[in-house]
Amino acid sequence: MKKMMISLAAVLCMIGFTACGSIASTSSAANTTEQTTEAVQETQTQQDQQTAETTETAQPDEDKAVPEKTEETSAAADEPESAGSDTIVVYFSATGTTKGVAERIAKVTDADIFEIVAAEPYSDADLDWNDKNSRTTIEMNDPDVRPAIANDTVDLNGYTTVYIGYPIWWGDAPRIMSTFVEAHSFDGKTVIPFCTSGGSSIGRSGSDLASKAGSGNWLDGERLDAGISESEIQDWINSLN
Repeated sequence: MKKMMISLAAVLCMIGFTACGSIASTSSAANTTEQTTEAVQETQTQQDQQTAETTETAQPDEDKAVPEKTEETSAAADEPESAGSDTIVVYFSATGTTKGVAERIAKVTDADIFEIVAAEPYSDADLDWNDKNSRTTIEMNDPDVRPAIANDTVDLNGYTTVYIGYPIWWGDAPRIMSTFVEAHSFDGKTVIPFCTSGGSSIGRSGSDLASKAGSGNWLDGERLDAGISESEIQDWINSLN
């Protein structure tokens, strides 16, 4: 009986030691996990602070890179391309033909350049001269029509020579040219009209515009071919003197 009690006591002691070891291991693991979690949280907090500081520092540069569009910047886009010259080339071009000639004149003369843009752009249907009901046919049949200009921001003060270019429509300058010349003073300026056309001459279009302008020294105009070269333009300009 005494041997059985001793054996039982030994077994109970072994169970107690095992339980204590398990509790110690569990406590140690819990402490390790808690320390690891705290370290991760501390590292994440430092990274978040660094990210916030970087973002705050970069923000002013991003604001500078995208300037706000204002009415002043929009208006500047409509102003003539300036070369600091006393000569300017003003033109209207519905199809791009007159535009090409005007740009070559501006290059040869080192002039500023300004494009007259219709408030209501002309479509292909509008330009159909075979259609008696097309927009241009109706406009050219009415000498009192004055199409609106979308961007008439040009100031002719300071210019002494003004080239004015346009296509020929129904033997005359488009009515939008009347809108332009009637809105500006050409006092003290030499005005040189030029036109582009599939075959018609400049006719009386230049002198008619001079009458509508009522000011300026208007020279005889010239019809220029769409493919005119810069050297040919220079020869024409020399012939004006």
